[in-house]
Amino acid sequence: MESLGHDAGSRQHGGRLAFTWTLQHAGWAECRVEDDRGAATAHVSYLTPAPEDLLTAVTRLVQGATAERVRFFAEPDGFRWLFARDGDQVGIRLLHLPQDTGPGAAVAWTSRTSVDALSRAVLRAFDQVAFEHTEDGYRERWRRSFPRRELEALRAARRP
Repeated sequence: MESLGHDAGSRQHGGRLAFTWTLQHAGWAECRVEDDRGAATAHVSYLTPAPEDLLTAVTRLVQGATAERVRFFAEPDGFRWLFARDGDQVGIRLLHLPQDTGPGAAVAWTSRTSVDALSRAVLRAFDQVAFEHTEDGYRERWRRSFPRRELEALRAARRP
């Protein structure tokens, strides 16, 4: 697994974390993440269960997992999310892979925030998608069913 490390490029997050999932044309979405120091956008194709995988990874972090990774396929490139939990904090690294599985990964964005802030931001994003599009509209645009089971699993994991 790629290391998150805590190099000079890592950001200590003390404030806002925003996460959005925007459905674009058929089978495509834009995932944007932003904190007080920067932002990145990852494009993602419906060819892999990216939203389900992301929600599952964040749920596992909430449940105490120390490391998770998620792949976004974007034809022909891709993105990889790396999460490393340390106590109630999580280091996040978003890598852009020019050839999806090939060499040459570039760091698109890094941050460090609380597991709570990350899980809240992801929940909020997918609740917003369900509100804006309805689950039927989501299926029509994304070409896959709305990740209701994974969203509710994350919501349940956050409950004390």
